Amino acid sequence: MNADRNILLQQRRLFLGQLGVGGMALHSLLKPAPVWSQSFQDTTPNPSNGGLPGLPHFQPRAKRVVCLFQSGGLSHVDLFDDKPTLHRHAGQELPPSIKGEQRLTGMTSGQAAYPVVPAIGGGKKCGQAGLWISDLLPNLQTVADDLCFVKSVYSEAINHDPAITYFNTGNQQPGYASMGAWISYGLGSENANLPTFIAMVSQGTGKNPGQPVFSRLWGSGFLPSSHQGVGLRPGASPVPYLSDPPGVHRAQRRQLLDDMQAINRGFANATGDPETIARIDAYEMAFRMQVSVPELTDISDESAESLAAYGPDVKRPGSYAANCLLARRLLERDVRFVQLFHRGWDQHIALGQQLPRQCRDVDQPTTALLRDLKQRGLLDDTLVLFFTEFGRTVFGQGAFGDPGMGRDHHGRCFTIWMAGGGVRGGLEYGATDEFCYNIAENPVHLRDLHATVLHCLGIEHAKLSVPFRGLNVRLTGVEEAHVVNAILNG
Repeated sequence: MNADRNILLQQRRLFLGQLGVGGMALHSLLKPAPVWSQSFQDTTPNPSNGGLPGLPHFQPRAKRVVCLFQSGGLSHVDLFDDKPTLHRHAGQELPPSIKGEQRLTGMTSGQAAYPVVPAIGGGKKCGQAGLWISDLLPNLQTVADDLCFVKSVYSEAINHDPAITYFNTGNQQPGYASMGAWISYGLGSENANLPTFIAMVSQGTGKNPGQPVFSRLWGSGFLPSSHQGVGLRPGASPVPYLSDPPGVHRAQRRQLLDDMQAINRGFANATGDPETIARIDAYEMAFRMQVSVPELTDISDESAESLAAYGPDVKRPGSYAANCLLARRLLERDVRFVQLFHRGWDQHIALGQQLPRQCRDVDQPTTALLRDLKQRGLLDDTLVLFFTEFGRTVFGQGAFGDPGMGRDHHGRCFTIWMAGGGVRGGLEYGATDEFCYNIAENPVHLRDLHATVLHCLGIEHAKLSVPFRGLNVRLTGVEEAHVVNAILNG
């Protein structure tokens, strides 16, 4: 058997040798070289923090990011972008000149009618700038002057999985590095005892179950695996397999890690494989997290006032409120990128019942997080992102006035907001038409949002790239992306 295997290996080497340079090029295309073997000198980490040398490219506005991702596609029509025209045309057919010929999902493409449905729940203009916010978000209304609404975001994706993958990785196809992984790769960590990138998932009370959230959304893709996000789970064991088995003491664990490290470093030196180094780093981080994670998740040191600010669910592990509190604790420990995914915004049916419940999930905790960061002096250098994968249609899915009516997906225009980290508060940028259906001014593609997030962190997005499958791949893609400078201070 061994003799046969040696013959096969020799034949393979002979075959590749006879192919010459062209054959080697073909081989590299069929099996792309990992990032570490291409431009290795350019990707050598900065030993001070694990980031790349020369980054940040310029003085950053923000040091850290918290992304509050509202999974399922929240309704910009109901929450942030009501228009008088909608009320005047309530129940009437959406004009063909507005609807146009753009693609609809299979859930509504065959409807006989497309009645206009105005915002439910009412709303008002808030703050000094008079930003319109739904009455379904009464707490958020009180911090309007800290918020920057971008009301002209658009995406080509209209189905959940490609849309949420697009927003989080810059590509509709799986396998690409997530936004948090890119930032970890470029800037590294400022806390040696916690991961650079942490993700948490909660289930809302709107649509249950909500759209699935896969761990690849915080994956590292083609970047070294040390930059992937670490998921924190609710309960007594937030990180699986972190605790030592019964009978294993910390000193024994340390000795075992030292022995393994010596073996792994020998292999890494012999092969030049950085994934072996990533594994060493993972073992070391896990050892430190055995102390840091229990301290992080022990909220007994929080005051009664602080807990009350986040709402009644703050002590329920895994709730959006509990995750918001943990996000603040992570940010004050200088974790670089924290991402919360909150499921349940996919209101195809029963909009009048589901949407108010979903808003109650997030309204108080989100506002408390903003106030908490501001009170602790962290908001100025923390970029807060309130993102979703797309908006909802202004026309109803189902018969107008039916309690079971909802709204379909709408990627043609929708609203997100940002706060802190050098972003101008009390600002509304971009606009939709009178039916909230098309962009009227200042379109912002999600690539532009990615470029703007990186810019706030002192990164020139076009210069943060790695060779992959024959391209210099960036978070912002190969197409042109623009920093939205109009929403930034200074």
